[in-house]
Amino acid sequence: MRLSATYIVLILLSAFTSVSHAQKNYPTLGKITYNDPKLEKLLPKDSKLDVLAMGFVWCEGPVWVKDGGYLLFSDVPKNTVYKWDEKNELSVFLKPSGYTGLGEYSNEPGSNGLMIDKKGRLISCEHGDRRISAMPLNKGGKMTLADRFEGKRFNSPNDIVEHANGSYYFTDPPYGLAGYEKDPSRETPYFGVYQITPNGEVKMIINDLQRPNGLAFSVDGKTLYVSQSDPEKAVLMAYPVLADGSVGKGKLFYDATPMSKTGLPGLPDGFKLDAEGNIWTSGPGGILIISPEGKLLGKIETLEIASNCAWGNDGSMLYLTVDGYLCRIKTNTKGANW
Repeated sequence: MRLSATYIVLILLSAFTSVSHAQKNYPTLGKITYNDPKLEKLLPKDSKLDVLAMGFVWCEGPVWVKDGGYLLFSDVPKNTVYKWDEKNELSVFLKPSGYTGLGEYSNEPGSNGLMIDKKGRLISCEHGDRRISAMPLNKGGKMTLADRFEGKRFNSPNDIVEHANGSYYFTDPPYGLAGYEKDPSRETPYFGVYQITPNGEVKMIINDLQRPNGLAFSVDGKTLYVSQSDPEKAVLMAYPVLADGSVGKGKLFYDATPMSKTGLPGLPDGFKLDAEGNIWTSGPGGILIISPEGKLLGKIETLEIASNCAWGNDGSMLYLTVDGYLCRIKTNTKGANW
């Protein structure tokens, strides 16, 4: 996953070289397409996607730190978490971020999905160390929340969310393994979705997806949405959350497979919900905005592969990780439960 030689690079070349500080007069990329007039209430017609920084290898896992007023995000191949804020702009926050072993591990050894939990800790999905870790932001020092299920190590934890019931839920595809699904170090036969209960027990709650990736809860917490980055079945699934924290039978929420078959770059990956229950998800061609009823309202066309997004600032700013770019766009809504 590398920057492609598109006209975007030419436009931005004069503004950036390698990983650099962006200027206050940010360059823009892409465009917004409107499939439904409802989207104009969320994204006005004059909305622009600003590029804050570029030159990364593969950006992922953006998360806004409310207490500090800054954004954290992963460059997975570089085994690094970066920090971005208005005053100081770009800096290295944590390295190594997801692999602490000796020698080379894979093309994507670092952290992927990041989250700030209710205790204010940075929760990381670590590819190389194949675990979920927690790190206080004020003193540092990681602890392992989970690194195996029934004695078998995870593949490469990818994305994670926290529920009001006190549990963490995360996906475990093979993208961080050197040989992917055929890697000899793979221990589990599943690409599962897991729950870490409040008492630390690890449970597999979904075991029939080929490439589970992003996940998020509905505004009321009663539904768990899971994206699948499988080109043959590029979908978002919806699962009812049961009283014990497990989930019931899933149903198809949105099928992006036909869109993927047109050759647009990207698949369903990371996503977030807004306060009205709309889903802002990475997908073919950029960020898809999907209504709570599963209708496509429109798209932020990024031209490069969009991996994830996160609400920040006052909750109305959407930050995007797009291949080697960090971007953001102002909206007229706010993140769910902001």
